[in-house]
Amino acid sequence: MFRNNLNLETLNQMNQGTLMETFGIQYTEIGEDFLRGSMPVGPKVLQPMGLLHGGAAVAFAESLGSMAAYLCVDFNKQHCVGLDINANHIRGVREGMVFGTAKAIHIGRTTQVWEIKITDEQERLVSIHRLTVAVIDRK
Repeated sequence: MFRNNLNLETLNQMNQGTLMETFGIQYTEIGEDFLRGSMPVGPKVLQPMGLLHGGAAVAFAESLGSMAAYLCVDFNKQHCVGLDINANHIRGVREGMVFGTAKAIHIGRTTQVWEIKITDEQERLVSIHRLTVAVIDRK
């Protein structure tokens, strides 16, 4: 499914100087049909009640889904931009790590749809997201 042979080191270097670096997001595994990553849960991503901020979880999910989408196109000719993301927050997390897995639902010529599940260290579902991206030709 993935057209590009980028490795984890290259993907993680792309995070330098971005929101992903600020939040500590790391890509950890590239599979046949998925991309996995991790994000620490600490002060940078907490809301005032001491829980993982829903917006930080969405940013994590969109980071995974967008990078997975990017791996499916010829990045010399195309790039992917988010059109829509939806989130259901299931369980709160106060500390530790969360892990996300992005899997394709639809890989089309002009759009892609990704499902991203975020779990805690005990593999309990924290949130589930659906991301739609547009595939746009580079000018």
